[in-house]
Amino acid sequence: MTLAARLAAALATASPKGISTGDHGHDDLPDETREAAVLVAITDRPEPGLLFIVRPDAMRLHPGQVAFPGGKVDPDDRDPAHTALREAWEELAIDPAMVELCGLADPYRTITNYRVTPVVGVIPPDLSIKPDPREVADWFEAPLAFVLDPANHHRETIEVDGRQRVYTRIGWQDRNIWGATAAMLVNLGRRLRTGELHGA
Repeated sequence: MTLAARLAAALATASPKGISTGDHGHDDLPDETREAAVLVAITDRPEPGLLFIVRPDAMRLHPGQVAFPGGKVDPDDRDPAHTALREAWEELAIDPAMVELCGLADPYRTITNYRVTPVVGVIPPDLSIKPDPREVADWFEAPLAFVLDPANHHRETIEVDGRQRVYTRIGWQDRNIWGATAAMLVNLGRRLRTGELHGA
């Protein structure tokens, strides 16, 4: 069974207990959320990797943070997969035809009041990446097994507007993956373990 088929089968299972639906400690957010989607691009290697981007320091939202390629849903987007593929093309020049879609992971509500749908897809190894410097300062690939391993998920606390906020941080080499991106990885790891993903 291919990696994409295994991922699709695992994602087809029901969400396990313990899935986080959003950032905690911000109950004063408006009820109405804005829709967004990200591409969880997994490289088809014997030891699969996961692509991340680093946002430029000059960006208004999430400057310098590690993220998945993606963004808000545009009016012309047909569905979350269309949004994620469009954004990955705009940010990294990943041809949508090179992405084998596997399914959707659990949506996550961010502190900025976006409901983000992770779209999981498999891409060829060593695909040519051409980042748009206006949106991407850098990009890297981290081992999928490492970033999904609960042993590498560190719970930390930060004070935001006088409140204590607990978040997950995943450190890989000199990179820090945290916030909504890390939370979506925690969710994805639980989903794939529940769905009995083998060989990835």
